[in-house]
Amino acid sequence: MANIPGLESAALPPDAVEVARILGAWGIKGWFKVLPHSADPQALFSSRRWFLLPAAPQGVTRTADAMPPGPGTCQLLPIREAKDHSDSVVASSFAVPDRNAAEMLKGARVFVARSSFPTAQKDEYYWVDLIGMSVVNREGCVFGEVKDLMQTGPQSVLVVTSELDGKIQETLIPFVAAFVDDVDTANRRITVDWQADY
Repeated sequence: MANIPGLESAALPPDAVEVARILGAWGIKGWFKVLPHSADPQALFSSRRWFLLPAAPQGVTRTADAMPPGPGTCQLLPIREAKDHSDSVVASSFAVPDRNAAEMLKGARVFVARSSFPTAQKDEYYWVDLIGMSVVNREGCVFGEVKDLMQTGPQSVLVVTSELDGKIQETLIPFVAAFVDDVDTANRRITVDWQADY
């Protein structure tokens, strides 16, 4: 993604969260296809101001500091409409008039302000709020911290990492009521019914 003509430069909000990536043009009227990072892309639908950064380098995780925005790097994309389409999202912008302009967005990383997310319901959590939480079991065994969430069909799986003797260990724990006892957002801790030898 180069700087897109017609889009204004903007400062990335301090609470910006990467929520998607633009795949390219969709149709001929300036719509574009978006791949959300979450199975429930409500953050995309709730915000009318998307902030775009260029694609992250290979192997870099979804974080705003993966590529610190330099002067003119971040651009504001005003959204007219965003809706579900098959396994992705399609959107249109007042600033993207045709297919050629939509193609210029390809590869851009989409950020929205965390403050614009809809309020989560009881026992619902945004993946971004779980990242970095410590994970312990009922016996007090510490598994590490949540590095990512991965979708495996109908359920999410916590990707928990820790370091032992200089090596990164990874534990996968289904994020479902059968295995998750408590999510303590205030203390940034998740308690699970899970054993180290599972």
